[in-house]
Amino acid sequence: MNSMNRRSVLLAGLGVAGAGALAACSSSGSTPALVSPSGAAVAAADKKRTHSGRTHELTLTAARATVELGAGITARTWAFSGRTPGQELRVTAGDTLAATLSNQLPNRATTSVHWHGIALRNDMDGVPPATQTAVRAGRNFTYRFTADTPGTYFFHPHIGVQLDRGLYAPLIVEDPKEPLSYDEEWVIVLDDWLDGVTGTPDEAFAELRQGMGGMNMGSGSGSSSDGTGGMSGMDMSGGNMAGSGASPSASPSSSSGGMSMKFMLTGSESGLLGGDAGDVKYPYHLVNGRVPADPEVFRAKPGRRVRLRLINAGSDTAYRVALGGHRLTITHTDGFPVRHQQVDAVLIGMGERYDALVTLDDGVFPLVALAEGKNATGMALVRTGAGLTPGPAVRPRELDGMIMTASQLRAADDVRLTSKKADRVHRIELTGGMMTYNWAINGKRFDMNHPTANPIRVEQGQRVRLDFVNATTMWHPMHLHGHTYQIGSGGPRKDTAIVLPKKTLSVFFDADNPGQWMLHCHNAYHGEAGMMALVGYQD
Repeated sequence: MNSMNRRSVLLAGLGVAGAGALAACSSSGSTPALVSPSGAAVAAADKKRTHSGRTHELTLTAARATVELGAGITARTWAFSGRTPGQELRVTAGDTLAATLSNQLPNRATTSVHWHGIALRNDMDGVPPATQTAVRAGRNFTYRFTADTPGTYFFHPHIGVQLDRGLYAPLIVEDPKEPLSYDEEWVIVLDDWLDGVTGTPDEAFAELRQGMGGMNMGSGSGSSSDGTGGMSGMDMSGGNMAGSGASPSASPSSSSGGMSMKFMLTGSESGLLGGDAGDVKYPYHLVNGRVPADPEVFRAKPGRRVRLRLINAGSDTAYRVALGGHRLTITHTDGFPVRHQQVDAVLIGMGERYDALVTLDDGVFPLVALAEGKNATGMALVRTGAGLTPGPAVRPRELDGMIMTASQLRAADDVRLTSKKADRVHRIELTGGMMTYNWAINGKRFDMNHPTANPIRVEQGQRVRLDFVNATTMWHPMHLHGHTYQIGSGGPRKDTAIVLPKKTLSVFFDADNPGQWMLHCHNAYHGEAGMMALVGYQD
């Protein structure tokens, strides 16, 4: 199956004028229009940002690549400039980034770059067709914006399931008045990997969208009575032996009716995630692009204080992360500071980022990313002295110690939202399930042909409350573009948060960045199936 999908076909035929028409249209002639992504309100908000006067110019070449994952394992994928993760970008708050995307992808595939977590101007957000037309093969597009909020971010495409290829890289925005004291930094990018090994993300999505209907699920993994096919296990150890997808050479199994089971994962369960942990079998889980059998090694001297910047760039996997023999002090999540909290491990969903401080002991220590509920791990090593190298299957005891989730954190005093009654409240019901793979928001799948058909309307200056009501039996990491929200009355400031099955999570944000912004599940396959909506500012 080639890269062309329903989104690519639509976008390849759109011209600039067509995108403008899409952006300008409203749900009906009698309702207010939405702010255009390139309108005056967007430009006015951008002028208020703090600008340093410095500009960083670079080119991101998206092309086919054969990447080395370690231990002699190679994968044919798509990547920026032939490597995955892509080259880290590092700027200082207030700097302007001028990044030219050069699309050299095969099969006339369109693409884009979304700057995940950055509260930037709307027309640079990289979301076709809402904020721009897709960049066609052989064409270039320059993203020019100011990154004025320090933090740990990353960038990736926002077309189809391209997130599950190698087109991603970290973006670090440094604080010119950095309050933390540390000696070194280590940027750690986590990813679940199948592309060019067991197939392609497009092939995986084609199988998933057939759903579980009619499958013989076998014992221990039956479908729920509400037809969503959810799992109900509460295994606090973080996994079981079923469906780990550990062998990339394993032949596809089959189910009743002859449906392929090459990519669909069953039997994955996690108490931390409320049951069903994921949809997709992955042969490998990577830390900075390396498999556990041949890991990256971070070398430092004993006693050095290191800032870890953790990024989950995966598409279907939450990771429980721990550094053997150490405790972590969590300092930030999604770029924003929190009250410092010391933990043994941290749970990080797709799209989330956490910063932590750790003072290194003397020896060799495994940094392990347990694929939550999937009985598989990614690993890197910290070496500060002599010692035996841990094996690739090591599971440090910290993984079962004090495990931090976002709900346990509190925002730092200087970033906590002022107490204020919400001007507008939206119920964001997460619907659908595995039986028919009909993931949606408020029962409506997002329609790429009509992106502004059912907007979630806000007005500039409003305090907005979003009530995420998870009606499904799976967890969903919900990501809001262009803003950060606060969890509850004093929880952390985030742009991506895990909503557990059959639970409600209320978040608050100030509508201070006009435009049209996506709100979606950061499981790449759930989002592409339809669990997206448009948050639109009224003009």
